[in-house]
This record gives sequence, C-alpha cells and structure tokens, in this order.
Amino acid sequence: MGSLLLKNSRALLMDEAGTVLENAYVSIQGEHIVSVGTQRPAGSFDEEIDCRGDLLLPGFVNAHTHVPMTLLRGYGGGCDLQTWLNQYIFPAEAKLDERAVAAGTALGLAEMIASGTTTIADMYMHTPVIAQEILKAGLSANLSCGGVYFGAPEDFSPQTCGDCENQRILTEEFHGAGNGQILVDASIHGEYTSSAPLWQWMADYAQDKGLGMHVHVSETKKEHEECKARHDGLTPIQILDQYGVWENRAIAAHCVWTEAADWAIMASKGVACVHNPVSNLKLGSGVAPIPAMQKAGVTVALGTDGVSSNNNTDMLEELKYAAILHNGVNHDPLALRPMDALGMATACGGKALGRKTGVIAPGYMADLICVSLDRPHLIPCHSPADQLAYSARGSDVVMNIARGKLIYKDGTFLTLDLEAIRDEVSRYALPRLFGPERRKDP
Repeated sequence: MGSLLLKNSRALLMDEAGTVLENAYVSIQGEHIVSVGTQRPAGSFDEEIDCRGDLLLPGFVNAHTHVPMTLLRGYGGGCDLQTWLNQYIFPAEAKLDERAVAAGTALGLAEMIASGTTTIADMYMHTPVIAQEILKAGLSANLSCGGVYFGAPEDFSPQTCGDCENQRILTEEFHGAGNGQILVDASIHGEYTSSAPLWQWMADYAQDKGLGMHVHVSETKKEHEECKARHDGLTPIQILDQYGVWENRAIAAHCVWTEAADWAIMASKGVACVHNPVSNLKLGSGVAPIPAMQKAGVTVALGTDGVSSNNNTDMLEELKYAAILHNGVNHDPLALRPMDALGMATACGGKALGRKTGVIAPGYMADLICVSLDRPHLIPCHSPADQLAYSARGSDVVMNIARGKLIYKDGTFLTLDLEAIRDEVSRYALPRLFGPERRKDP
C-alpha cells in the first residue's frame, strides 16, 4: 500500500467544530488518512500532491442514486411521479440489457467523479454489472437491487421471486468486494411496489447476513395516504417496522410526507433519511420536513436520486438547494445552515451508509476532493462553508481521491476512458432504448 502526502491546501475537516486548517498537510497510507495538521509530517512519501491553495474537503456521499438512469436524462419530463414512471421510465427500462446498464453506469460515474462524489448508495437492476463498473472506477458503493413483488401475497415464494434470487446473488458475489469498496444492502423498492411476504423475507435476510436496508419511503402524498388506507392508518415507515425492516442500519429515501410518529421510529432505530430536494421539487412531490426531522434526532443524508428526475448528479447543486430551500419554507434564515447542508453531503452520509468517510481525520477513509477557489464566482472567500453551500458548482472540483487513490485531476479521468464511454452510450445504449435513429456514428 502506497503513501501519499497532500500539501498546501485549505482544509475544511468537517469535524464537529467546523475546523478550517490553512496550509494543511494530510498524509495517507493505503486507503486511510494517517495524519492531518499544519506541520509537514516526518518521513518520505511515495507521492506528494501540491493542492495549490485549493479547498480540500471530504468527498461527497451521494446516498440515494440510480446511476444507470443517466441514459434517461431529460426523458419524460413534465409529469407527476406515477405518470412519469408508468408511461416513460418503466417501458424504457424494460429494454435495458447488461451492456446498456454498463454504459449508463460508466457515464454516471464519470459525472459523479468529476463533480466530487466518492461514495454512493445505488438501487437498480442488473446490479452485478453496476458493481463491476464501480470496482473499475474506484468509488465506494452500497449497492441494492430494489426488491419488488407484484404477485398475490399468498403466492409469494423466495424460490420464485426474482428479486430474492437477485439479492442472494448480489450478496454472495459482491458484499465486501474490493476490500469493502462494495457493500451490499438489502432493499425494498417501496411499500407500494411490494407486500408483506417480501418485506419479511428481506428483513430476515438482512438480519441473517448483517446487511443494511435501502427503501423508498413516502415520496409522494398519494403513496403515503394510500399506504395508510391499506394498513389501518399506518404509514410506510410504521407498517414496514412491523415486519422488522428497520432492525439493521437503514436508509429511507425521500421521506417527503413522513410524520412525527415516523421520525420517532427512525430516530430510535437509527434509520437515516436521504433528502433529495431537486428530484422532489422537479416531480412536484413536495418538500421533506428536514429541520423538524433533525430536531427529532433523525440523521439526514443527501442524495441526487436518478438523473432522469434531477437532471444531474452534482452534489454541490444538491446541497445548495438543501441549504436554501428550508430557510424559505420555514421563513427562517437559520433553519438549515451551510455546515448543516455540508454535513448531510459528507459526514452524515458516511454514517447513514455505515462507512467511516465524510471527515478529514486519522483513521477515516481517504476520500478527498479539492475545489478551486480561483474561479470568479468564488472570489473572495470569507467562509469556505458558505462558498461551498451557496456559490460552488460541480465543475469547480479539480481533484478526486477515492480510497487513497487519485482518480481525477484537472479534468482528466484516471480510471475511466470517457471517449469510449460516450461512444458506447451513443452507438449502443441509446439506440437500444429509443430506436436506431438515436445511433450516432462518427
């Protein structure tokens, strides 16, 4: 395992004190941070990188994604969630094969790497293909297959339910792969796309294998209220709790229409909310009550959702929405402060995914990015946190180190071939989904 020294940075550590170190040194051994300080550490290093005074911070944790949906960017816009899913997204996804998923995944990972993401939680089909692309790209990922079951509850069998088999295969082949680069979570797509037998099976499987859980929860008012009508007034959080779904570490994506009773369950059982403000606004789903959830003791992470409902994976854009949206909704400029939003995108995301990432400190994973402060829209910099929350863009990221390995610098990808990815998307993936007229030849 090689050693690396980062020097001459302005480091925002994302510790509880919000520490900013001027002229900071960060030393790395293998995948982990060894030391952080303003004095050069003793000894020699295999490589040294001059950060040129750029802002160094933990890499972003995108805690709810559907990476291959890059292929559906901008498709079927202007619809409510159910129309968008049933008339546009599901029919297009039915045409996906492993090669198309690989192409869409690689394109999505390139976008994420270039804008500062180092860790993701992804839920999608053909998940083993996604795992292979993750391993090549160098990011860390919690992967899940988004279990669904539309059959009659009395007919359920784990031997015939495809997503039970998908879960088993994914776990056996990839949980812990790449020295923990890949972690597998159990998953339920949502209360409304499954039923009690699958919930119970997934909950039991997660507990037996020691897996986390990833579920869409109360994204729309319709979903939330119809669940209550089906289950004697119980919300998705509450009904799933009765089947043991929340007994292990879990993330609940969206949570737009959750209630105080839900937050009590989430806080007591360590279920993190993943806030997706841009997607929820675009689809008209609503605004999650994030400040109230935080006051109730719920950990809140940040995610972009799929680009088909966002339409990008720029975590800096996402955290700006998070930082300003709740101030307006609550008529309170202190409802969500810059460091709150940054914490959601870093340290809280790491906690939600069960990973020691999101903080620059000894023992943490060396997931680090640099943001250039020389851009006109970032001058002057009175407060790094304010600049990141309100002014910075994904394109301001100039370096990405994931698990101690440099994977992107000054516009150059070091683990991906962007031209080959573009070619595969345009020549194969898009024509497969949308017809031969979408084929692009040189």
